[in-house]
Amino acid sequence: MHIGLIGGIGPAATDFYYRRLISTFASKKAELELTIVHADTRTLLSNLARNDAAAQVAIYTRLTNRLVAAGAEYVVVTSIAGHFCIDAFKAVSPLPVVDMISEVGQAIEKRGLKRIGILGTRTAMETRFYGGVASAEIIPPSGQDLDDVHQAYVTMAASGVVTEAQRLVFNTVSRKLLKENGAEAIMLGGTDLALAFSQQDTAFPLVDCAAIHVDAIVRLAIS
Repeated sequence: MHIGLIGGIGPAATDFYYRRLISTFASKKAELELTIVHADTRTLLSNLARNDAAAQVAIYTRLTNRLVAAGAEYVVVTSIAGHFCIDAFKAVSPLPVVDMISEVGQAIEKRGLKRIGILGTRTAMETRFYGGVASAEIIPPSGQDLDDVHQAYVTMAASGVVTEAQRLVFNTVSRKLLKENGAEAIMLGGTDLALAFSQQDTAFPLVDCAAIHVDAIVRLAIS
């Protein structure tokens, strides 16, 4: 299957998808056929802040038409923030969309988690991962913590680099969600959080949405 990625939003997220797809296909001795097109991070964040789904869907549709011309058979948005308009995009997309939200919901149900803290953009946190998880309660940070996480996240996503100050914000708020709110795990509700967390180096359980998404793409492609 020829996979089409809408990348660039942000650069670290695209790099995560690209590297994980390459390594996973190699481990399965399968050939990877892939085309990546570029969407702008700042434009996405502006459309997200205004909840302008129509503008973002128009961008996705234009880019997906390029993927069609390149021979892609499915399209993937490599951004959790970029999923704020995913239902509207799925309704008009020239290609079938591999939807991260539904894949993450299924993975959480399989793990049996019931209370999950979330980090990411303000929209992803306040909508509790766009209301896409039916089997568990998604718990966002509150007050200043929510503002701090949002600002640290969007700055990191735009630059593609995590600073120690940003890492401290994410870890401090995660531990509050675990200790004070009874969360069983922390959802990486922003794709670029792969810069700040990995399960191998983190003392608490993670729900790594981007990794779940990539694994779903691989299953679809190889099947």
